[in-house]
Amino acid sequence: MTDLVDVAIVGGGPSGLAAAVRLRRAGATVTVVEREPALGGIARHADHTGYGLREFHRLMRGPDYARRWGDRVAHVGAEVRTGTTVTGWGSADATGRRLTLTSPSGIEELEARAVLLATGTRERPRSARLVPGARPLGVLTTGALQQLVAFHDLPVGRRAVIVGAEHVSFSAVLTLVRAGCDPVALVTPELRHQSYALLRLVTASRNRVAVLTGTRLSAIRGRPRVEAVELTDVATGRARLLECDTVVFTGDWVPDHELARRGGLVIDHGTRAPRVDAGLRTSTPGVFAAGNLLHGAETAAVCATSGAWAAGSVLEWLADDHCPWAPDRAVPIECTPPLCWVSPNAIVPGQAAVPRGHLLARSSAFARRPLLSVRQGDRELWSGRLRRTVPTMPVHIPSGWLRHVDAGTPVTLLLDA
Repeated sequence: MTDLVDVAIVGGGPSGLAAAVRLRRAGATVTVVEREPALGGIARHADHTGYGLREFHRLMRGPDYARRWGDRVAHVGAEVRTGTTVTGWGSADATGRRLTLTSPSGIEELEARAVLLATGTRERPRSARLVPGARPLGVLTTGALQQLVAFHDLPVGRRAVIVGAEHVSFSAVLTLVRAGCDPVALVTPELRHQSYALLRLVTASRNRVAVLTGTRLSAIRGRPRVEAVELTDVATGRARLLECDTVVFTGDWVPDHELARRGGLVIDHGTRAPRVDAGLRTSTPGVFAAGNLLHGAETAAVCATSGAWAAGSVLEWLADDHCPWAPDRAVPIECTPPLCWVSPNAIVPGQAAVPRGHLLARSSAFARRPLLSVRQGDRELWSGRLRRTVPTMPVHIPSGWLRHVDAGTPVTLLLDA
């Protein structure tokens, strides 16, 4: 027997849960499918403060923030299926789309008039980064590290090297210190770290952790456990060994896009995520996407805003699910280097509102006051100077020019860094 609901939400992080709350308050029947044993996403095992100020008007630790969202979803009466993975798409018909669910109880199907993908993002592990050397114990990602410490209280090691120098890298410092492991260095090939000076001060500087810029991890040594890493100076090519027994790979985010690809959604080559318009509608009628699936690792607050925004578009679809699907008329928004990607990455002529009032983008270059030009064919829709760009940190692009987009050629973003 196949269950039928108005909306199936795949992913129980802040974006999926914020969407569930808004949809239930509007009267829609909602099922949230989450593969982890509990709701909350990454915040569940990020046991440090910095959450909740925008959504709940108070600073909270990650696990408390996750529980608060779970309580809200329970209060509005959304159905929640934890420990359950969406493993495939069934056929679409006049009723909606069918999902195949796999859980310890077996395989079942869920049919929904609309589907919201909120599957989030993950860090690329050592294997995907093609780091040579031995394959010893003691090599982790930040997510694996935090789960070991928060949920299993397992020992991590005594001396750790962190690969990366962005927000999550400094978060890893706090987790290692809490686990009794001494973080000895953060390593980045960039010329500067890619986070806030205050965050570096209260984490790395406070714990006397060296930030090695212009340096890449070129090999891992040791067997059966990590014994040292080989570090290479990017400018000179000179290599040296640094003793450690743990390596933590941080950042370098990849969207959890497997289900989107399996469903035949158009994937944007920049974000490697589903292409969406300003209403977060994908290329497939009745399928929406939100949160860090679309734009790397943004904060929980940004993801919650994205989920609530997508819920508004879902409600419009539910009110008239036979209306023409707007993304069929969408104009792609493309980036030129050093810009890597932008989200939303398509615009339907006439759409002028986007989540948070601006578009999100990423640049691969450090720059102060760079000039951004937005063009469609021979027309310049807008130009202006941004405050700064830093690799891995968000670039906020004003959205007023969206009203000037017409049907035809793609919109191009050009950054003079």
